Amino acid sequence: MTDAGAARTATMYFEDFALDQVFLTAGRTITETDVMTYAYLSGDHTALHTDAEHAKGTVFGERIAHGPLGAVISGGLLVRLGIFEGSALAALEHHWVFKGPIKFGDTIHSRVTIVELRETSDGRRGVLQRKVEIVNQRGEVVQIGHAKMLIAKRPQPDGQPADVTS
Repeated sequence: MTDAGAARTATMYFEDFALDQVFLTAGRTITETDVMTYAYLSGDHTALHTDAEHAKGTVFGERIAHGPLGAVISGGLLVRLGIFEGSALAALEHHWVFKGPIKFGDTIHSRVTIVELRETSDGRRGVLQRKVEIVNQRGEVVQIGHAKMLIAKRPQPDGQPADVTS
């Protein structure tokens, strides 16, 4: 398991990953500013997220973050690891499940597990699927996602990309 904390790891290519390999991101505390900024940018001003008095009367008893905000912040925490910098080629698929609320003041981090690795049909790139678990400071998994991406193979020693044949 790689506990990257706030440290940045070097770029990793398709060949550098292994099934069941785990990475831990740094943590980040969710603030009212985060939620209100997300509401502004997305246009989602649902009272559960933006109206403290209304939210008191909900099952949560307080305002909570928008579900997709957790996924977005998790994505940013993953970027901070640096492992896909320069090797990520395209996002292919995302599936996300919301297991519990992310509350104002919660500190979240992500546990990222590599669950699928396969070469593309032409063998020139790879497809990597990762399971992302967003975990709060109480150890509760509040969101689980699966994301597939197209990833580069390691460049050749002559500087040519791996997908160029001579």
